[in-house]
Parts: sequence; C-alpha cells; structure tokens
Amino acid sequence: MLTFIASVFVFGMLILFHELGHFTVAKLAGVKVYEFSLGFGPKLFSIPRGETSYNLRVLPLGGFVRMAGMDPNEEEIEDDERSFNKKTIGQRVAVIFAGPLMNFLLAMVLLVLIFMIQGFPIATTGIKDVLPGYPAVEAGLAAGDKIVAINGLRVEAWEEVVSLINEQPEEKIAVTVLRGDTEHNFEIITIKDENGQGKIGIVPESGYKKMGLVPAALMGAEWTGRITLMVLDFLAKMIFGQAPAEFGGPVRVVNEIGKAAQVGFFFLLQLAAFLSINLGLFNLFPIPALDGSRILFLAWEKVGGRPLDPIKENYIHLVGLGLLLLLMVVITYNDILQIYVLDQVPGQR
Repeated sequence: MLTFIASVFVFGMLILFHELGHFTVAKLAGVKVYEFSLGFGPKLFSIPRGETSYNLRVLPLGGFVRMAGMDPNEEEIEDDERSFNKKTIGQRVAVIFAGPLMNFLLAMVLLVLIFMIQGFPIATTGIKDVLPGYPAVEAGLAAGDKIVAINGLRVEAWEEVVSLINEQPEEKIAVTVLRGDTEHNFEIITIKDENGQGKIGIVPESGYKKMGLVPAALMGAEWTGRITLMVLDFLAKMIFGQAPAEFGGPVRVVNEIGKAAQVGFFFLLQLAAFLSINLGLFNLFPIPALDGSRILFLAWEKVGGRPLDPIKENYIHLVGLGLLLLLMVVITYNDILQIYVLDQVPGQR
C-alpha cells in the first residue's frame, strides 16, 4: 500500500507539473485549450470551467493538454486566431518547451525544500568507520568517535580534518577524539596516497545542515544542473558503448519509489527530483510523439518557411508513439524478469 500511495504521489506530481507547463503558456499565448487531462483512457470525472474541461482519466501513465488547432481533422474554430497553428513559431515552441521546463523547475523546487527543511548533506567530524589495514585502526580509533582536534588545532568541519591530515603525509600527528563524554588522544603516523597526500583511513558520518531560502535556491539550481549533466554524460557513454545499456520502465521505477518511501519522505522527494529531471530530458529528445520532435518540426518550419503537412506530422507522431509503447513493453518485461524472477534465484543477476 505504501508503494502504491508513493507511486501515485510521485507520478501524479511529475505529470501534473509537466502538463501545467504546457497549459499555462498556452493560456498566456492566447491559445484556446479544450481539455487538461491527467491520465489516458475513459474519464473518471470531469470539471468544466469556462472553455476548458479538467479531467482525471483511468490510466495514470501520462497526461495531455488538448488545444485548438493541434488536430488536422478538427473543424475550424470560430476565433481562428486562438488556434495553436496560428500562433508564431516562437509562441508554439514556448508552449511545447514549457512542459519539460516545468520538470526541471519542479526538481529544483523539491531540492530547495529538502535543503531548507531537512538540510544539505554534509560530512561531519564523527567517524562512521575505520578502514582495516590503515593507521587509524592500528592506533585505536573506532567508529562512533568524534574528532575534535588535530595537533592541538580544534576542528569543526570534515573539510578541516581532511586538510590537516592531507598536509602531513608520512608524519606523526596528534588526533584528539571525543568518545562518549571523554576526550582521548592518539598519535598516528599517516601514510602517503598516490597523490602524495596524507591518509589515516577513516570514513566520516553524514549529517545535514539546514539552509536559508536564497542559499537553498542557489544550491537547488546547481544540483539540478549537475544531475542533468550527469544523466547526459551517462547517456553519451551508453550510446558509445562505454557504459552498459540499462533502461528502467514503470515497474522498476515503482519498485525504486517503494524502496525510497520506506527509507523516508525526504529520500522519496530526492528520487522524485531525479525522475523529474529524467522526464524533462527524455521529452526533449527528438523522438516522434515527444516534445523534442515537435520542436524539431517547428525548427524545420522556421528554416523552410512553411510547415510540414499536419497529417504527415501526426502520422509520424503516431508511429513514434507505437514504437515507444513497444519499447515500453520490452523494458517492462525485462524489469519484471530482473526484479521478480532473477532476483529470487540464488546467484542470478
């Protein structure tokens, strides 16, 4: 039940914000919007408001905004200037691009909330683990100790600990730790790593530092950019054979959402931010039926001076949608095989 509730929450939020992007910019551009729907298939319920019907449909696998002028078989509307196809290329690109853009903005907002309420993850001066074979364990340091000073210099942050140890390769240092309520002093001879820096073999404990709105917003924007570049880098490596081709469909995503929900709400929000970035990027790919291909066709119209035949364009999108659905079936089958079959067989992965 927790997995179901968490999945509805995450998928609903991602789809809502994506379609809200299309809807909002379409309204601002003066496009007539017939329908704003979450899900596909038969309607569960509908709320008509003015010229737009707001619907919730049976299959929670996406959503759509139906605008005047998008269907080539549609009869001409009375106010022809409110048709999507009558708007400038810039306005149409803005309407289409707004969906993926909202996914990036959603990811940033989620990260900002996490940094403000839970805090930004940082390494503390507490010791989570000591590595076997390194000077720290031989000197007597243990997990649970908290480093308070090195060579008599008080330390408050993990970065200070790292800096002081790195500066003294193959030298004796005095490390003061707090164990329980008592301070203990240890003399440790550091080793030199491959970069010529001192190491003693300790792993820090993790902690969180709450941030104000402005620092959290800046950090949220930075992390959104970092994750986006990380995903693009992985995709590039996968395309050129430098990384294994691994895709996860709805089944795997739901499985990961369930795991995240069990860990905690903030971990679930982190996963939602990551998925939102992936959804925004995926929709910008120039694949028929996705937003990226519609933008590509508009670029073609700009360069060529006239639009592609709407019937041909819709046919291309229909074929693309069919191929995407076929790919989704294959990925879903693979997910089920990996998660519910191979993982249950000892030694199989």
